[in-house]
Amino acid sequence: MKKTLLSLMAIPVLHFTVSAQSKGFKPLFDGKTTTGWHTYLKTGSGAWKVVDGALQLDPKAEGQGDLVTDGEYENYELKLDWKISETGNSGIIFGVHEDPKFNETYLTGIEMQVLDNAKASDNKKANHLAGSLYDMKAPSADVAKPAGEWNAVVLRKKDGHLTFWLNGTKIVETEIGSDEWKELLANSKFKNWTDFAKYPKGHIALQDHGHDVAFRNIYIKQL
Repeated sequence: MKKTLLSLMAIPVLHFTVSAQSKGFKPLFDGKTTTGWHTYLKTGSGAWKVVDGALQLDPKAEGQGDLVTDGEYENYELKLDWKISETGNSGIIFGVHEDPKFNETYLTGIEMQVLDNAKASDNKKANHLAGSLYDMKAPSADVAKPAGEWNAVVLRKKDGHLTFWLNGTKIVETEIGSDEWKELLANSKFKNWTDFAKYPKGHIALQDHGHDVAFRNIYIKQL
């Protein structure tokens, strides 16, 4: 694979495995293969490859599309690291219902934004910045690291209650179906999407938004 900004700036995988597993987390990614993942509505991992211990998208390769877990999850805590290239945009989308009638993961899934806050074109709204509940709730603080650096995520979903942490700081909290949620939804692009956020159990997706992006240290603890 050609050298990209992400591969040039790659650093060793963090020593997270033992501590994560000791607290009930299980790996969703083995650091070596794409086992357990597939491109949405397809077989195989397409343009997603394993590079330096991370799942990395090559936006110029064949087989574009969001990468989703083979399994479906409802109540859990998800931990992972991400890094994005300059001007880059991606996302962590969850509660995804995989069905041919939905040609994109975001038609059903909820997104935690992944973004180069400094240079991405989609950086004009606070609720589009890295760590946001995309197009719904802005992060309470801008704690995202610059393009090319790793960011640590914890995403918790328990009985509809959502909590996002980025780089150790809690930045989003809300509950699906609450009065706050209804107001956020009514002011978002999703307000007339009849199937958005309607599936409590679903796949977890890493978004292909046409930019170099990488994810590593992906663990889940079912609650």
